[in-house]
This record gives sequence, C-alpha cells and structure tokens, in this order.
Amino acid sequence: MVPFGGWDMPVQYPDGILAEVKAVRTNAGVFDVSHMGRLYISGPKAAEFLDWVLTGSASTLGIGRARYCLICNENGGVIDDTIFYRLTEDRYLLIPNAGNRPSVVAWFERWISEKFPQGCSMEDVTASTGLIAFQGPHTPNLIDQVAEQSLSSMRPFSWAEGAIQGAPVFVGRTGYTGEDGFELLVQDHDVIKVWTTLTGSGAVPCGLGARDVLRLEAGLPLHGHEIDEETTPIEAGLGRFVRHEGSFVASQILESQRTDGVPQRLVGFTLPGRSAPRAGYTLSNNDEIIGTVTSGSYSPTLDTSIGMGYVLEHYVKPGTVLDLDIRGRTVPVNVTELPFYTRTRRT
Repeated sequence: MVPFGGWDMPVQYPDGILAEVKAVRTNAGVFDVSHMGRLYISGPKAAEFLDWVLTGSASTLGIGRARYCLICNENGGVIDDTIFYRLTEDRYLLIPNAGNRPSVVAWFERWISEKFPQGCSMEDVTASTGLIAFQGPHTPNLIDQVAEQSLSSMRPFSWAEGAIQGAPVFVGRTGYTGEDGFELLVQDHDVIKVWTTLTGSGAVPCGLGARDVLRLEAGLPLHGHEIDEETTPIEAGLGRFVRHEGSFVASQILESQRTDGVPQRLVGFTLPGRSAPRAGYTLSNNDEIIGTVTSGSYSPTLDTSIGMGYVLEHYVKPGTVLDLDIRGRTVPVNVTELPFYTRTRRT
C-alpha cells in the first residue's frame, strides 16, 4: 500500500504485477479506482459551461454517451484529462483524476461564478460513492453473469444503469488498460458487495503497478508524466481530442499550435530486454540531449521494454534511433508508433 493522490492505494496484490497484467490481457481484472473523482454538472447552462472548460464538445454529445477530452488552463496546459457522460439534457457526470480533483473543482467553481452563476451547479459525490474498473476480454461475459440485466451489448463510450446483488450501479464502458471493460459507479456502502461479486466471478484483483504497465502498453497518458499544466494537448499528441469549432479556454492558443507546430512532441520508443527506462532519463542524438523520458516499463505482454517521452520535433519520426542514458549507460532505442499494444476488436 502506498499514498497516491491523497488516498492509500495497493501497488499489487499477492500474485504480483506480472500475473495481474496477464489476467487483464487474457481474462479479467478488477481495480478499485475510487480515488478518481465524481462530479455532477447540472443546470440549463451545464452544456454551455462544459463547452467552455473542456476541449471536447458537451452540447453535441448524445444522451447516453461518453467522451474523453482535456481540461486546459488559459495557456493551453493540461489541468487534467477526463471522461464525461451526458445523463440528461442538462446533467452530466465528469470523472477527474484523484490528485487533480481539487484543482478541477476550483477551476470549475471559478468559471461557474464568473460566466454561468445562474445556470449551472456542481456536486462532488466522490466521498459518498465508489468506482470499480472491470477490465479484460472476458468482462462482457462475466458482467452479464453477475448483473441483473444484460450489459454486454453496451456500445463503447456509453453508459447504462443496472444492479449487482441488489446494489444499483451506473455502468460506463470506457477503460484505461487498452482492453474492453466497464466502470461501475456505486454507493459507498455497496462497494465491498460489488467488489467481492466481481472477484468471485473469476476477476483478478489488480493494483497500481499493473494499471501503470497496462496504460503504458496502450500508449495512454498519465497526468504528471505525459501531461501537466506546462504541456499542451498538441504537444502530447492529443490534438484529436481538441475540437476545431467554437470558443473555449485556450482555444486560440491550441489552434495556433495545431497550425504552426510545436517544438517538442510526445513519442513512444522501444528497447530490447528488461532495462526499463524511467521518468527523467535523458534521450540524445550525437551526444546532444534532445528529449526526456516521461514513463517507462518492461512490457510483459510484448516482452520488451517500452517508454514514452518528449523529444524535439525533428526526432519524432518512427524508426528514428536515439540514445537513452540509463544511469550512465548508453542504450539505443527506436522511436515507434503509439500505442505499443492494440487489442483485437470485437466483431
């Protein structure tokens, strides 16, 4: 157990990180992600407010659907990345990251007060609810076995309501592992019941260690590593989650970066063996430092070491060979397309 974003979190369970990663890639794993925030945004101006503070459009999102996007400051830096759900015409559920929740709440409160004081309200239910991620290729079959209604036919990035052992659950179908799966929002007093039902179905409990390996294999960013308030979505390769139309916080800056380019970009890279790169290691070309590692790990799924980092624009082309400094030892790495791992899609 370690402190993480103000919460005590398990790094791993007794079977270990490698077994947990394998379970999610081949069967099913379950994560307690109750540290993630849960914010309800409501009111006749809710869509207009979210259109202002998010890089993705809330007003064009259909009821019953979800969308991934970024929350940026006025310079285009990423305060947080988030998934939000449209519940009704004027009510949304937004999921911020654990350590960023206070910053997101303060940022939202500012703009509600300044621009939407009469038409929008925010309710933080993080402390009274729990969130469980149920991930892996077997989860569609398993969730239909444990839920009181069929949920396996849900579309990706949609939500539905159901029940497990009599406990009401709000079910989203998104994920942070690169696998198919579901997120279950439940009342705090039902968390243990739902958790034990899922583990009883054969899902393996998984901790932070496996979650970090899985998201890295899937090429997904982690706030504080690939994205932060000093980096923009364009630099991070997340421009597809920044809409072109409309005016929103930092929209002019981000559109200018998209048009004119940026001096550095996020890339993925691989190196053979288990000499895992770590955040802060330098990347160089001909003895010139041209980048820095943001995340790295040995990938048990691919049986090679992988990493992500920011490099100067000239070095982002896949196939480029760079030098990685591992505690004074120089190792060649190959720039590669992201993600490193892509699951087989459902047919």
